[in-house]
Amino acid sequence: MAAEREVLHWSHLWSEVVTSGLCTGCAGCVVACPYDVLGYDDANGVYKPFHLEEEGGPGGCGHGDRGCTSCTRACPRFRAWEPEIDGHMFGRPRRTEEVDGISKDIVLAKASDAAVAKAGQDGGLVSAILIWALEKGYIDAALVSYLEGDGTTWKAVPGVARTPKEVLAAAGSRYTYSANTMAYDEAVAGGAEKLALVGMSCQSSVPPVLDVRKAGKVARRFALNIGLLCSKTFDDAIFDELLDAKYGLKRDRIVKMNIKGVLQIWLKDGSYHEVPLKECHAWTREGCKMCPDFAAEHADISTGGIGAYNDWTLTIVRTDLGREILVRMLEDGTIIGRPGDDDPGAIALLRKLSTNQRKRWPETAFVDAPRLIPPQPPKKRKAPGSPPSGAAPAEAATPEAAPTPAAPARG
Repeated sequence: MAAEREVLHWSHLWSEVVTSGLCTGCAGCVVACPYDVLGYDDANGVYKPFHLEEEGGPGGCGHGDRGCTSCTRACPRFRAWEPEIDGHMFGRPRRTEEVDGISKDIVLAKASDAAVAKAGQDGGLVSAILIWALEKGYIDAALVSYLEGDGTTWKAVPGVARTPKEVLAAAGSRYTYSANTMAYDEAVAGGAEKLALVGMSCQSSVPPVLDVRKAGKVARRFALNIGLLCSKTFDDAIFDELLDAKYGLKRDRIVKMNIKGVLQIWLKDGSYHEVPLKECHAWTREGCKMCPDFAAEHADISTGGIGAYNDWTLTIVRTDLGREILVRMLEDGTIIGRPGDDDPGAIALLRKLSTNQRKRWPETAFVDAPRLIPPQPPKKRKAPGSPPSGAAPAEAATPEAAPTPAAPARG
């Protein structure tokens, strides 16, 4: 007698991901739910899905009991998500040494248009890609993030960009979380058929997991996937509880933020301030603490502002589509490129941070794959009189030596 097939639905997702600490808040399950019974809580630092129907309690779902499995198939942290996506996208499992994912090329790139480069965070590359892809018909809308209202609250919210002006309005980094996938319904309601997703590492795994697990019609609309290198994001409370309370930096006076070894903050009065990253760690968003993906390993193009050159974006080309777009943009002069080897420190840092982040994946998770890393060299024994653990000479605190959290939208 054949064993009965297990129907994996909301109750499994609730226990294995949502309440276990694995949930990143990507909202893939919410977007894919065909019965609209999943909501999304982005208040007070929660950033998690929840079931809207009271019947069966928070972990129950009548549709799941009757065979609906859309939510688990849409979750990029459920069961064997990483090897499934790797096999689907690249046709092979990743090698242990590929800690930053499977890729074709690593380059440095930036927008050639000065206005686009200025509006963006690290050379305006993502903004340039989106504008070009809209103009060339690759996409007709992009899921990005904006600052709510007039921007003075610095709360990031998902939104849709359909024009170059809207793309540039979304440029820049927030360092707090926005589930950009949640803009899907708005984009579709506006008639969009070919979508780009710009999202942090966890979100960039949503389109391919939807595709490989055949999680409904949502998957077919994602035409371009741009991922942001990301070590963590911060809870919104960091503005009031740290930046204002300790440093007097009120959120409604902030005009720009960046992370280059420290949290850099520019105010409306033209002043510049730095906050040590060590002080920010207490406000790490809960959904980031077990995420193993620093390098947006399942995007078409992964980007991030790490390395020695502040106005160039480290760019990882992962798919044929990603390579086609970047090559065409280089050929027509929309972007400027240079070999990734021009900044070997950036590539070394990419792999170091990717390795460190993969250690976050818990041993209690269903699969071990996201924890696989090459054997690490033994730590060197300290010489007599060396600084205590954790200390570093002042000259070592360079921008390229520090983790760089990504933002919900970056240009």
